[in-house]
Amino acid sequence: MRNSRATRDKRHLVNRTGIWTWQYDGESAALPRPLFGSTPASAVVGQWERENNLGQLSRFLVSAGVTFRRHGGKVMAMTMTFLLGATLASGPNSTAANWQLRERLRRADAKLNARQGELELVRMEISRLNSIVDNSKRYKIPADLAASIYDIARAEGIDPRIAFGLVNVESEFSRRAVSPVGAVGLTQVMPATAQLLQPGISYSELFNQETNLRLGFRFLRDLLEYYKGDLNLALTAYNRGPGRVDGVLKTGKDPSNGYAEAVIGGGMK
Repeated sequence: MRNSRATRDKRHLVNRTGIWTWQYDGESAALPRPLFGSTPASAVVGQWERENNLGQLSRFLVSAGVTFRRHGGKVMAMTMTFLLGATLASGPNSTAANWQLRERLRRADAKLNARQGELELVRMEISRLNSIVDNSKRYKIPADLAASIYDIARAEGIDPRIAFGLVNVESEFSRRAVSPVGAVGLTQVMPATAQLLQPGISYSELFNQETNLRLGFRFLRDLLEYYKGDLNLALTAYNRGPGRVDGVLKTGKDPSNGYAEAVIGGGMK
């Protein structure tokens, strides 16, 4: 029976064409080709666990050094590339650092804009509620009617102050009001004008609060566009009719009849 010490001494590691092979008492077992030509981890651990001998470890390192000299250039190049990339990526002026900073700034700016947008919405809602409450008290009208006048005026591009003044002068906020010439509802829309604005609308629909307000404010908006933003002319034409106002203007005279002043004054707080 062989001495176990002698047996262990006969073990050594041989490199054949880049493949590490254990030789053990004449028998051999191939290990996988090492990554980048370096010693496989299993071979290192295996030899250290089996040998645990500094002398044999030294021989093993010498043998491993041969392979490193053959393939170490690739390993060194890859290592230097990695270290260079890591240095560039971690530097304060690096592309990665700048990108991260820009991304953080972008996210912070987006959050700030979102908060500012939310704050603006809150301010607009507070302004809306204040106007509804103030006009409800001023004209002694229900809050839901004041809300409808405010919201529909904004939707149709009319200043709510002018809208409240117009409804006050036209009908004194009476939904069932009908004038001697046939004007109907809160904004005293003429049925013929309503047909132009909404073809097919019935007479009974003109008494609907939302419908009447929408048609009246839309008619005023159209007049504002026609008279290029001149509020006095637009309001006068709302009361007297655009045909009559245009006829007076052609003569070089002022078509005003005090209606615009009454509406503007009635809409002022």
